Amino acid sequence: MLYLASQSPRRRALLERLGVRFGTVDVDVPEIRAPGEPPADYVRRVAREKAGAGLLKLSGVAGAVVLGADTEVVLRDEVFGKAADAAQAALMLHRLSGSTHRVLSAVWCMDAGREEQAFSITELEFATLDEARINAYVASGEWQGKAGAYAIQGYAEAFVARLSGSYSGVMGLPLYETSQLLRRFGIAA
Repeated sequence: MLYLASQSPRRRALLERLGVRFGTVDVDVPEIRAPGEPPADYVRRVAREKAGAGLLKLSGVAGAVVLGADTEVVLRDEVFGKAADAAQAALMLHRLSGSTHRVLSAVWCMDAGREEQAFSITELEFATLDEARINAYVASGEWQGKAGAYAIQGYAEAFVARLSGSYSGVMGLPLYETSQLLRRFGIAA
């Protein structure tokens, strides 16, 4: 059986779109980028660690397949994680305003005998956001718990002038790549 190593409601909802049955396993993996670690390596590592931690928790479950994922917003070489507070959220949005950034999303799948991964890079160009627009968005609270302090599936969708890549990847789980990965594990998606 498939298990999602995440408590993210967005990832659960996205995985449900593939029509696969799955359970969830709660994992606690520190998301700390090592000094000098390239953003893509960091995202892949965290996704792998989540899947591995989930598989370890399910070691007594025969046939368990665990899916771990990580998604980060990257401006140049800087990884924007989740904002700690409203002030940090506003700062992130100011920095993303009028610029092009990437969203990196890694998906890792493993069972007792093997592991494979998929990776998605999406490029987004943000409109120029004035102070009032940023303040209104931050006041909405939608930024909470979101990499880069925005949720593309909400009000922030109007900030995106151009997107090249995976919309669902920006939300937290690139569905095309995830579907292909699950098929390689014999899980029809």
